[in-house]
Amino acid sequence: MDNALVIVSEKVDSIQLIGFQAGGRLFGVDILSIREILRAAPLEPIVNAPSFVAGGIRIRGTLIPAVDLKNRLGKPHPSDRPERSWVLIARLGDNDVGFLVDSVTRILKIAPDSVLPAPDIILTGLRSQYIQGVCNSESGMLVVLDLNRVLVADEVNALKKMVIHDPI
Repeated sequence: MDNALVIVSEKVDSIQLIGFQAGGRLFGVDILSIREILRAAPLEPIVNAPSFVAGGIRIRGTLIPAVDLKNRLGKPHPSDRPERSWVLIARLGDNDVGFLVDSVTRILKIAPDSVLPAPDIILTGLRSQYIQGVCNSESGMLVVLDLNRVLVADEVNALKKMVIHDPI
């Protein structure tokens, strides 16, 4: 037997996405980018938080900053957030961050080649740096996001510097 190098190519049959609604649009993110999904978690105020932080979500004794994803994605009225919104907890760098969304769908399996570049009509009102593409789903056109790119570098740095003081 010779010592030839054998390269095995693994073909990925599907990508698993968490689908969610925010501001009347359907979005999806790679399931591997989500650490936890919470339903109706109360939002607590955080003193001196950066303006993009809507408040904090308490998880197992830790207050995690939360960003209203609907506001970030172009619907600038955080006051119209549903009373029982959902929270997607993701790890951004060294920090856990909660993203507030209106609702969450079941896990969606899509073929990797079905994610196409987003047409200009889809990008209207959205910042293209966090759009990975679009694809059709059972629920309609789904915009695939990269949560690691939703916050710009200055905002991620502001989260790192943020010190959350728990009330006594």
